[in-house]
Amino acid sequence: MEVCGTHTYAFFRFGLRKLLSCYVDFISGPGCPVCITTDSYIKKALILAEDKKNVIATFGDLLRVRTRSGSLEDMRAKGADIRMVYSPLDAFLIAKKNKRKRIIFLSVGFETTAPLIAATIKQAKSEKVDNYFILCGNRLIPPAMRTLCEDKDIRIDGFICPGHVSAIIGVRPYRDIARKYKKGCVVCGFEPVDIVWSLYLLLKQIKEKTPKVENTYTRVVKTGGNRRAQELLKEIFYVDDASWRGLGVIKKSGLFLHKKFSQFDAEKLVTKNVEESSLPKGCRCGEVIKGKIKPYECSQFGKRCSPNSPLGPCMVSFEGACRIYFEYGRGI
Repeated sequence: MEVCGTHTYAFFRFGLRKLLSCYVDFISGPGCPVCITTDSYIKKALILAEDKKNVIATFGDLLRVRTRSGSLEDMRAKGADIRMVYSPLDAFLIAKKNKRKRIIFLSVGFETTAPLIAATIKQAKSEKVDNYFILCGNRLIPPAMRTLCEDKDIRIDGFICPGHVSAIIGVRPYRDIARKYKKGCVVCGFEPVDIVWSLYLLLKQIKEKTPKVENTYTRVVKTGGNRRAQELLKEIFYVDDASWRGLGVIKKSGLFLHKKFSQFDAEKLVTKNVEESSLPKGCRCGEVIKGKIKPYECSQFGKRCSPNSPLGPCMVSFEGACRIYFEYGRGI
């Protein structure tokens, strides 16, 4: 399994999946932050967008994710102030320039983006920017990998581990997966040579039955990761159980604001009760995220569901498996 959606993209872009598919069965994992964000999170964002005092700042992919209540794109068409940003710092700067509005950043993503989000919270407290908020939806990758290992319906022999996430957390968090579940793990970059070398090492582990953690992305990923980023995360967030689309509630897999930073938590601004709802009829994004099916095994793939008219989040995001399969390798 390639955990990261960017690796899925790289496999297709460089033709490696097609070249090696006779020998290796590649399974796309849950490493797309937009794809694993739950309907209830989107619904909370929609409720917040209804209030004219609020400005919603979000990454672009999240705009088009549909729920039974509609999408953020629909809300923006109706006049809600929803702005696309490229980083949480953009949202923080909007807050500094618009003191009469509450700026709410939709904080989704994994360990890669979480330190920068934490930095904006720390800066907001230091500079007393009291109109900046985040709706926290950040998730941690290793707990999701452990959940996949425990699912008997999914046959995973080894993991290509995400390079960007590993730049923050290092390689140590994967050691328990190799030791306890006997699954080889190789931290991998995104160039063809990185991927081929990582696949070679992983296949060698599988053949020799020597599961362990190896790192081929040493120019970026250090064994202990980025200590400064890790300390910042511990200062701003605590870890608790969290919901993932397709995977359900995973223990100790989500980041939440510590009490002393709760003034920046947009969750307390949500005025209505929100219940989780199912995906549109026929959409199998949950199974795709879990690696139980390939995107083309969904009956809606390329028919009712396409990038121009997506049913589920996996066809929305550029890191989503369905989107990548549609654009680069339908039927492979």
